[in-house]
Amino acid sequence: MRLPTLAAVPGAQRDDSALVVRDLVKRYGERLALAGLDLVVPRAAVTALLGPNGAGKTTTVEICCGLRAADAGEVRVLGLDPVRDGAALRPRLGLMLQTGGIPNGTTAPEIMRHFARLHANPLDPDALLHRLGLHQLGRTTYRRMSGGQKQLLALGLAVIGRPELVFLDEPTAGLDPHARRDTWGLIRSLRADGVSVVLATHLMDEAEALADLVHIIDRGKLVASGSPGELTRGHSGVLTFLAPPALPLAALAAVLPAGCTAVEYGPGEYRVSGRVGPAELAAVTAWCAQLNVMPDIVNSGRRRLEDVFLELTRASQ
Repeated sequence: MRLPTLAAVPGAQRDDSALVVRDLVKRYGERLALAGLDLVVPRAAVTALLGPNGAGKTTTVEICCGLRAADAGEVRVLGLDPVRDGAALRPRLGLMLQTGGIPNGTTAPEIMRHFARLHANPLDPDALLHRLGLHQLGRTTYRRMSGGQKQLLALGLAVIGRPELVFLDEPTAGLDPHARRDTWGLIRSLRADGVSVVLATHLMDEAEALADLVHIIDRGKLVASGSPGELTRGHSGVLTFLAPPALPLAALAAVLPAGCTAVEYGPGEYRVSGRVGPAELAAVTAWCAQLNVMPDIVNSGRRRLEDVFLELTRASQ
């Protein structure tokens, strides 16, 4: 079943950007959460925000939705200031945060119909419940729903008002593989209907599958932007393998060609990036043989978004 049309509000301002953030700064006491963040979100596209825990993704979403004030910088959401123009902006936005906001004693139909009544031109709540697979919950209250069902309900509440721009913070956390794929389909339907989607996620395969544009954030700053293809292009391959932890990588680096890097990105988890081919594979296995180690080759192929993410965010640690 296709999601009903999510046409933008008639007469809404149209330009190339749904969201523009310039030099955004936010502190929590002594901690600097955003340190001059710049990013742009195009219209009618899925933009993924990637970053390690504490990178500033959720803070950025909260500021853009007017839930939190920035200490410095400029934010324009659909051409409006989210604080000064909040009353005009809120009906045009959808927001799915990771937790909170739904009374424990309510049912999915009750809360969906209530949210529908808050909007001038909502989606049909019963059709949306069917689209999300929640129509069979009946009188099940929110407190008795599974974690995945709660996630799907929060997603439905974010889109019930036909938003022009929707923020989704970890939308597939806790979902089983079937529900996860259905959620991906719904996000693609949003984009097809002209909705701009900001997707904050830790799942690299999700960003690669859905995103037109990826922003990688670390320590409150933008460290890379581009499509998944652009971010992984120009690097011919990557080799990952498992072996005992804390092996002497300096000796491996000495026998690899110029341009190749070797890192231990987790205990006993190693990655060689660069021009990875038969000679590089032979160098790795010879190095392991000298250490009397039998490596478990996990992957040898093209560079993935996860490889780029790990390298960029590790470099700033």
